[in-house]
Amino acid sequence: MTRRRRVSVPGHALRNGAAAVCALLLYYSVPMSWTFQLDAWPGRVFGVVSFIAGVVGLVWLVWRRIEHFLKAPATAGGRVDGVLLVVCIVCVVFSLFYYRLQQLHPDEFDGLVTRTDALYYTLSTLGTIGYGDVHAVGQVARVATMVQIVFDLVVIGTLATIVTTSVTRRLSAANGTAAQ
Repeated sequence: MTRRRRVSVPGHALRNGAAAVCALLLYYSVPMSWTFQLDAWPGRVFGVVSFIAGVVGLVWLVWRRIEHFLKAPATAGGRVDGVLLVVCIVCVVFSLFYYRLQQLHPDEFDGLVTRTDALYYTLSTLGTIGYGDVHAVGQVARVATMVQIVFDLVVIGTLATIVTTSVTRRLSAANGTAAQ
């Protein structure tokens, strides 16, 4: 029987922080509207290197999560880390979609101009905050936002299930140990 290695709280924080950093590198470096000018090559090189670092980092982190899940599927910390990694990736995808949609159809959003605006809109939707300063106006943007809301509800439900299952198991184990 193999013994499971417990990951410390700083280990989980480091892993999730690395996922967020790689996701941000990828997000801010994805080429959306390149114009090749000779005087802009240092910025292009930095952008390409950041993009590659973000993709490689996320692929590595996803691979490690899958590998960890296959070895020890019952650990709550590993499942939470996996869900948070998926959240990072999906936030990047939705943010890029919103930003590109606004570039192609400027009438789809009110208040969305930059990548940071798109990321802000995605995160405020994920957090169910919705301040209203950036909001969907067009039908395509509204449908995409509804898809994201459904995804967000599933993620929140999954995280709640993982946490309650973990707490229930620990309480059951504590009660079983105390009864003996």
